[in-house]
Amino acid sequence: MRILLFSGKGGVGKTSLAAATGVRLAQLGKRTLVMSVDPAHSLGDAFNLGGDLFHQRTSEPFAILPTLDIQEVNIQHEIRRHWQEINGYVSSVLRTTGVSDVEAEELAILPGMEELSAMMYVNQYQREGRYDVLVLDCAPTAESLRFVSMPTTLEWYMKHIFPFQRTMLKAVRPIANRVSPVELPPDNYFSNIAQLFRKLEGIDTLLSDPAITSVRLVTNAERMVLRETQRTFVYFSLHGLTVDAILANRVLPVEIHDQFFVEWRTSQQAILAEMEEYFAPVAVRRVPLFTHEVLGRDRLEELARALYSDAQDPAAVVRAGRPYTFEKLEDRWEIHLDLPFASKGEVGLFKKADELVIEIGTLRRHIGLPTSMAALEPKRARLESGKLVVELRER
Repeated sequence: MRILLFSGKGGVGKTSLAAATGVRLAQLGKRTLVMSVDPAHSLGDAFNLGGDLFHQRTSEPFAILPTLDIQEVNIQHEIRRHWQEINGYVSSVLRTTGVSDVEAEELAILPGMEELSAMMYVNQYQREGRYDVLVLDCAPTAESLRFVSMPTTLEWYMKHIFPFQRTMLKAVRPIANRVSPVELPPDNYFSNIAQLFRKLEGIDTLLSDPAITSVRLVTNAERMVLRETQRTFVYFSLHGLTVDAILANRVLPVEIHDQFFVEWRTSQQAILAEMEEYFAPVAVRRVPLFTHEVLGRDRLEELARALYSDAQDPAAVVRAGRPYTFEKLEDRWEIHLDLPFASKGEVGLFKKADELVIEIGTLRRHIGLPTSMAALEPKRARLESGKLVVELRER
């Protein structure tokens, strides 16, 4: 099974591109599911499914075509299915503070519940072999990064904190509940957490395997959007995911000659050139601005034709390696970058703000640094077997 993860700044059009990709895959005969992982779901709207037919359903997949289903994760359904004990305990604690029943139920929906529920579905479909391709329409970038980092965080908690916490509370609960104004969580609360973790086992392996999962970053040819796309690219790389395409959406078509758009066109062309330089060797695909809103299956098919050629399979693995990787050692960070044809004499590097800039002859490569590395300075670099290794240390 292939997993295609669409992410980007809110409003750039990632839901439309994810839906169009699903339509194209279904046309190729692949059993496809497009799943919305964004709490502010708009996938049903992209297919123009009005009324209560789709929006009041549970989280079950909804058939659009014989080989295409769509799914929006319904958190209320998921609470009943997976989070009953956890939600019940949090609600009861909130009620003791004077919060009304309705407010308690709403506040007990904790951050991350929806994303973890979506991960459980991904794992389930992988094990069942139900689909050939899963297209994940993710939330805006900050939530997307939380989505991909959750498995690692949860695994650390389960290994280092969970056993101690459960054992300790089991020992002190009878005494503490007599004197505490709030009862400590019962053991079935921890049983619920353990069950959820078992349902998520292996999801981190799926997401980090470039033969299974590819990230498609959706952006617009605008300065503010580009900066967020660059940061997102860095953090996906840091979490071990492979970005195989940058989708520049709503690019002004060449046939527009109106004087009103002259400055917009000049700005877009400059930013697109910057994109191609920054993200190389990852391809930047241009998707034109349409004369109408992309809504409904017919217009999604039109968008799919603009995004993919007749011979192109959106699920094909086009990049199996990552452009660069980060490694934390005892006294330094290292950045590993593939430079198969470079020689020592033609490689130069320097740091500019939160970017490491590498020059190879007349070409220049920008590598954005995550927050934890932004204050470090490059101290040493070496070229070994076609791979450049840059060491960064504190000043």
